[in-house]
Amino acid sequence: MRIDLHTHSTASDGTQRPRDLVRAAAGAGLDVVAITDHDTAAGWGEAEAAAEECGVALVRGMEISTRHAGQGVHLLAYLVDPTFPPLVAALSRILDGRNSRVPAILERLRTVGIDIDVHDVRRVASNTTATGRPHIADALIDLGVVADRNEAFLRFLSPGRPAYVDRYAASLTDMIDLVVSAGGVSVLAHPWGRHDPGALGLLGLAELRDAGLGGLEVDHHDHAPAMREELRGIAVELGLVVTGASDHHGDGKTDHELGCFTTAPEQYDELLARADRARLASGRMTPGVVHA
Repeated sequence: MRIDLHTHSTASDGTQRPRDLVRAAAGAGLDVVAITDHDTAAGWGEAEAAAEECGVALVRGMEISTRHAGQGVHLLAYLVDPTFPPLVAALSRILDGRNSRVPAILERLRTVGIDIDVHDVRRVASNTTATGRPHIADALIDLGVVADRNEAFLRFLSPGRPAYVDRYAASLTDMIDLVVSAGGVSVLAHPWGRHDPGALGLLGLAELRDAGLGGLEVDHHDHAPAMREELRGIAVELGLVVTGASDHHGDGKTDHELGCFTTAPEQYDELLARADRARLASGRMTPGVVHA
């Protein structure tokens, strides 16, 4: 069984419609795929219909923007009740932060001589719910300023570059608790992939486990092999689920092809078991896995 638990569609910063993402997952030989767009469940309905058509099991999730010990951390939330009012409010605030920084980034780009405005971003972002830096990168590609998203981030959009603007992100510990209250299970996305472990070392991860964290995304393109093995050992020591995934964005990222990293079936079963326990404890009406 091939299981990929981290992918993105045009509901956030992927380049495939949710239905096309699920069809591509079937074409790549996946048995299970999770749709985990940034800070939104907007693509779930379309993805569900496609999963029923093409025979792929669909796990509905999202990747939530959080902050912990001064660093940005992404939290994968699976099988949560998307109508849970505190979660709706938290995601709305995060999305407002995403969308409100777009004009500020564009203004900074104009100060370094790039003629770009919000219409250029809307043209490439279509009707996405979560507008962000990848869409600005796509606009820069469309305008001929850069060749790809990597160049856009390296030259302009990453921290310390001339057009970087910070934004609101939720507290990681608060969001872990909120995911549990919404009947779901949480997994830290690529926890060591973008910075030194810092507060996400063994002791920090133990504290997050005690706060309700369910797992670690270990097998990911951003983790070197030695890093994966160290994280796997920590996950086992702490009793956390170990996941692996592509973090697929369609054409938006290279080397993140569907199924390039996968989750072991026994770990997937444990993830679902934890989600089921959270559902029962919360009393929420949560979405189950969509089976054809």
